[in-house]
This record gives sequence, C-alpha cells and structure tokens, in this order.
Amino acid sequence: MATGSLETQYTPEDLLLMPDGHRYDLIDGQLKERHMGAEASSIAMAIYLLIGPHIRSRGLGRPFNSECGYQIFGAAGNNVRFPDGSFIARGKLPDDRAPRGHVRIAPDWVLEVVSPNDLAEELEQKIEEYLQVGVRLIWVVFPVTRRIMVYRRGGQVSRLTPADQLSGEDVIPDFVCRVEEVFAGI
Repeated sequence: MATGSLETQYTPEDLLLMPDGHRYDLIDGQLKERHMGAEASSIAMAIYLLIGPHIRSRGLGRPFNSECGYQIFGAAGNNVRFPDGSFIARGKLPDDRAPRGHVRIAPDWVLEVVSPNDLAEELEQKIEEYLQVGVRLIWVVFPVTRRIMVYRRGGQVSRLTPADQLSGEDVIPDFVCRVEEVFAGI
C-alpha cells in the first residue's frame, strides 16, 4: 500500500488569517518557522530606531518591521518571506500606502538578524531570493561577532566591523551610523 504525503498545504491568505502567521515564512505551501530570539529582536529594534526617524523625517518612503510579509517569491509568487526589517522607497507603493495584506513588490532594503537556530544554507537562500527579486541593499547582522555583511544588487559584498560606518548608500540616502551603535546596550 502506497502512502502519500498528507502535509497541509498553506496559501499566503492562510498566513493572513493565522494569529501568529508572521512567525512563519511560507515556502512551497509549507510553513517554515522563523527563528528570531530576544537578542535578534532587540538588535532589529535598535536598527529600526536608528533608521526609522531618518526615513520618516526625509519622506523617503515606508519602513516596516518583522511582521510585514512579502509575497514576491517562487515561480507563482505564492511564497512569503518576513524579513526582520525592510524599507520601500516613496513612489513605489500605490498612493504610497501600505497594503492591507502582504506586500507584492520588492523592498529596496532588507534587514536580517542571525539568530542561534538559523541555518547558514537557509540564510544564503534568503539572500539569493532577495537579490533575485530586486532588493537593492541587504544588511545581515551577526550578533555573536558584532559584524554586519552588506549585500548589494550588483553583487558587491562588504563585511563591516564595529568600528566601521554602516550606510544606507543610495537606497536610504544620507543615513550613516557606526556599526557599534547597532549593538549599543545589547
């Protein structure tokens, strides 16, 4: 007797109906739990508090926290990823308003903070997917080493230490801070 897989297949709309849907990425119909611990959450919030006022005071666009899903991945566009932070430049969203459900355009900037249970292969896959859909700037924060890897759409990658400057480059113009500010108080 042959047995088939009885795994439940989920849709992006299912995530929106789940009270904890933002805790999962949706990959090929399967829920993939996001591993964001307290330290990673604290670092993501520190970055948000540094970058958010800069974005808002200059009218650059919309920053989003880790509960914002992007339905732009996969062949049918039915995979959903929830980065730890993101930004969409002014003029890209219809009427510059956040949609009620998942965002269906690529963000300009993405933040990922590595948590203890994150796997290198999965992180690498996320970065590749972000670049493939047109994300222009990605910051990957490594709390243990207090380093930040910066990935750019053109393929250039930088490794920053606490003494280095972190820049929004041309994606979040005029934003700069020292990497050590990201980890202050952590």
